[in-house]
Amino acid sequence: MQPHHKTGRQDETQTINLLGVRVSALDLPMAVERIEAAVRDRQRGFVCICGAHGLVDSQSDAVLKDAYNKATLVTPDGMPLVWELRRRGYGWAGRVYGPDLMLELFGRGMRHYLYGATEDTLQRLTRRLKARFPDAQIVGHHAPPFRPLTPDEEKDVAARINEARPDIVWVGIGAPKQERWMAQMRGRLEAPMLIGVGAAFDFHAGLQKQAPGWMQRSGLEWAYRLLSEPRRLWRRYCRVVPGYLYLLALQRSGLRRFPVDATAGTRH
Repeated sequence: MQPHHKTGRQDETQTINLLGVRVSALDLPMAVERIEAAVRDRQRGFVCICGAHGLVDSQSDAVLKDAYNKATLVTPDGMPLVWELRRRGYGWAGRVYGPDLMLELFGRGMRHYLYGATEDTLQRLTRRLKARFPDAQIVGHHAPPFRPLTPDEEKDVAARINEARPDIVWVGIGAPKQERWMAQMRGRLEAPMLIGVGAAFDFHAGLQKQAPGWMQRSGLEWAYRLLSEPRRLWRRYCRVVPGYLYLLALQRSGLRRFPVDATAGTRH
């Protein structure tokens, strides 16, 4: 595979097959450029912010894997994904971290809708974002219940979001729930871009602290989060870290194939 040169065309984003998921070869400025182009051209799609956790979970979750492979972009959130992109020839690839992507795009204006978290968190998040980005329009927000929506609720949510006419719907209901929600709701929403950003709502609302920059760049953010919430996260990381390394070794050695469903997605 030849390295892809940075261009302004949203439809030229190349990918690698990483454990059966098409991971986009890009960095933060390129992701912003692709999303801005989609909004400008009114192209409908959705963006998944993907780390090793999502790749491991997708091995046993066909719905999640299908959502990733139907996404417009699957950005490398964790450094392990960035390292693999670079190893395969994309030396300029960089981390596209959900909270950073959110701030970059709020800095470009546009119309934004916030979906997820609690009403108190959304109120706090809205105040802080408006203070930081006075030119950005937050045209609505909604705190959904912590359970699957009924068909009537899905219809009501779609109508509410469409009435607000956002350019971007930010989805902060946590992975993998947000990836499934975006794939399921994509056909009902008129907004060009849906972007799942997980804990970015809590970070930018000032409710959680992010890992220091050096830990993020070193691929040690998982360790910071584990130390911050050991009781909630220790089982996840004991499974994800060795699981990802094992599966990656199988793929690199050719001992196991990780096919991408040919009917899912359009970019190779």
